[in-house]
Amino acid sequence: MAAWLNLGEILRVNARKFSQKRALKDARRELSFSQYNERSCRLANGLMKLGLGKGDRLCVLSHNCLEFMELYAATAKAGMVAVPINWRISPGDMEYVVDNSDAKAIVVGEKFVGTVNGFRQKLGSARSFIAISDSRHDGYLSYEEVLSSGSADEPAVRVDPQDVWIQLYTSGTTGRPKGVVRTHESYIAFYLLNIVDYGFSLHDYGMIVMPLCHVNSTFYSFVFTYIGGAVYVHREYNFDAAELLEIIDRERVTFTSLIPTHYALILSAPGEARRKFDGSSMKQILCSSAPVRQQMKLDVMKFFRNAALFEAYGSTEAGLVTLLRPEDQLEKLGSIGKECSGTDSIIILDENRRPVRPGEVGELYSRGPMMFKEYYKMPEKTKSSFIGEYFSAGDMARIDGDGYYTLVDRKANMIITGGEHVYPTEVEEVVSKHPAVFDVAVIGVPHDKWGEAVKAVVILKEGQKATEKEIIDFCASSGMASFKRPKSVDFIRPDQMPRTATGKILHRILRERYHK
Repeated sequence: MAAWLNLGEILRVNARKFSQKRALKDARRELSFSQYNERSCRLANGLMKLGLGKGDRLCVLSHNCLEFMELYAATAKAGMVAVPINWRISPGDMEYVVDNSDAKAIVVGEKFVGTVNGFRQKLGSARSFIAISDSRHDGYLSYEEVLSSGSADEPAVRVDPQDVWIQLYTSGTTGRPKGVVRTHESYIAFYLLNIVDYGFSLHDYGMIVMPLCHVNSTFYSFVFTYIGGAVYVHREYNFDAAELLEIIDRERVTFTSLIPTHYALILSAPGEARRKFDGSSMKQILCSSAPVRQQMKLDVMKFFRNAALFEAYGSTEAGLVTLLRPEDQLEKLGSIGKECSGTDSIIILDENRRPVRPGEVGELYSRGPMMFKEYYKMPEKTKSSFIGEYFSAGDMARIDGDGYYTLVDRKANMIITGGEHVYPTEVEEVVSKHPAVFDVAVIGVPHDKWGEAVKAVVILKEGQKATEKEIIDFCASSGMASFKRPKSVDFIRPDQMPRTATGKILHRILRERYHK
């Protein structure tokens, strides 16, 4: 029986079917499917001439660009494993990822050449260094020269669905990054099942805003390539809401996936920008990677009035697990929805690994065809993350009587104060409704009497003021139980809030600051 085609193979087919149709675009250039396929073949063969073969790891450290997409396609064709590096992590962690992944080569964007030079002499397995740059750099091969050196023929490599394609490193919200090994098969499952869930077609034009080192972008970029749609690759640093809206309107983008921080910035953009660029071309929008506050969701639906809003829950390891569909947004505000298509089952277990009753909080486990293969070189960690075929990312959730799931918080973020359990997202939801609050993170800090006390770390809206007492009193007036209310409030600047590459708040780093 013939297997489903992987990304490298479907690109070959689409280059024949949609030869001159736009496949990729960014601020600098545009590629048709024919051009995309040819450049990916040349790059794959050029990398093979450098000595890389099937199964070899290739690290990529770059901001979003078309070259990043070409590298993913080239590794798919050659059976190599792409290892994207989060550009926001420390140089020490970057060095760790390169060495831990056993990468034989690293492709580096112009802005990161100096960073890599700071640790390249200490690297073990990496032998080839390639720069995406118009300038020459000592010790680096030119990306375009490597590509041009390869044949335009399809690589003579057999790549099976069970072969590994991408090794992503976790964001490190609860510890040191772990290499998440994902196969071609797990991605194919995502593309096919999400075409069903979202109703994507070859006429859609997706926009990638989140960094291409993140699982979200590896999902929501190539799903369009898979069906013959187009992808606009947007730079993900220095986010500018007005610029994003201008591109959406100019390009007539039909889908994008954003995080709550992005939506908050769009909603707080100057009125002129919001009036001028209305996003009317959008057919579907997705909010993921962090809990969505209820009022924000209502405001987003009002702004993108022509778009169907989806909210997704998943993880780097499990892929997409649940989906809150447009028709449920108002009735099930705060929920993460039900199982997405193709997710076999979800179970919620208490600390003794017994199923909880509806309404009770427990740890969420799931299984399905988008599941990762293993943590790289961590067999014990892989084993401990599963109960049979069910995997847990450490998230706490509950299910209601209608079968809808609500995400409560990360297990590691739970605060225990005076013996009571407090989930930060519940407190954050209330604090965020204060008219002066732009964003908030809630953590537990040491307390002599209660063990831990609840602290709110707040970013105020530009031009707004608030005091600690006002925030605490606001929580009290909302009816929040006294043990859940913040006992202290700190106000910080936006750049002082520690975040992952996707904008997710790093509660672990905040706790470390206040535990000193």
